[in-house]
Amino acid sequence: MATFRETLHEGFEQVMHLSGEPLVDERSEFQHIQIFDTVANGRVMALDGIVQITDKDESAYSEMLTHLPILEHDSMSRALIVGGGDGAVAEEILKHKGIEHIDLVDIDARVVEHCRVHFAHVNNGAFDDPRLDFHAEDAFEFLKRAEPGSYDLVIADRPDPVGPAQSLFAQDFYQLVQRALAERGVLVCQTGCPFLQAEELRDSYERIAAAFANAGAYLTVVPTYSGGFMALTWGSNGLELGSADTNAIAARFAKSGVRADYYNPRIHGAAFALPTWIGRLLAN
Repeated sequence: MATFRETLHEGFEQVMHLSGEPLVDERSEFQHIQIFDTVANGRVMALDGIVQITDKDESAYSEMLTHLPILEHDSMSRALIVGGGDGAVAEEILKHKGIEHIDLVDIDARVVEHCRVHFAHVNNGAFDDPRLDFHAEDAFEFLKRAEPGSYDLVIADRPDPVGPAQSLFAQDFYQLVQRALAERGVLVCQTGCPFLQAEELRDSYERIAAAFANAGAYLTVVPTYSGGFMALTWGSNGLELGSADTNAIAARFAKSGVRADYYNPRIHGAAFALPTWIGRLLAN
């Protein structure tokens, strides 16, 4: 049986058993794109040998990046997605009726082209929604042109800080996002699994805290992203994520009509309860 081997960190890797022939195995202008079906993890997309999404557990990632900040803010209308070429995050944001416009900026149009076909059951037509504009360009350059206060939400659905993605972890990136966010606007970023990527969380949090009035982290668990908890870091010009009353969040969630597989108001509140060792990483 054919396998896919992912080297995650020094001394640690995981192996997936494929079911059938690969659906995509292509080197674009920017990266190696692979899409394939697996025995245990469902349909998978990997970029440069690193898993980006599986249809079996993507909800634990995309729902926590989106519904949590949207429901805390309660009046978001404009969003920017950095990366996110699979369309999963866009699809979750578009579930909210108050969202008027999304800019999705991914440097590699080939990822979007393939995901429109092979992850159509995940993005559910998000790329055809008139509220979504896709921009095939460097997000760093896109943000340089953004008008101050343009967005209520910026989600950095970025890979790990290697190759073209390195600029999306730099201090300049966070400063550009801070300028592009409205007064109560929120940035949310994936920051890896702290058990194996403590430095990524610590460095990202430090840079976000330097750029924003408020900053913090909350957690989700995505089984395919090996290492236990995944940290999602956030920064805001005015809103304090995690401060909303649980009953208020529950009422907003019910009113939204959003259907979710992972997110719920109880998970929302619990996500901010950090294990002591993760809290220590942020404190240091």
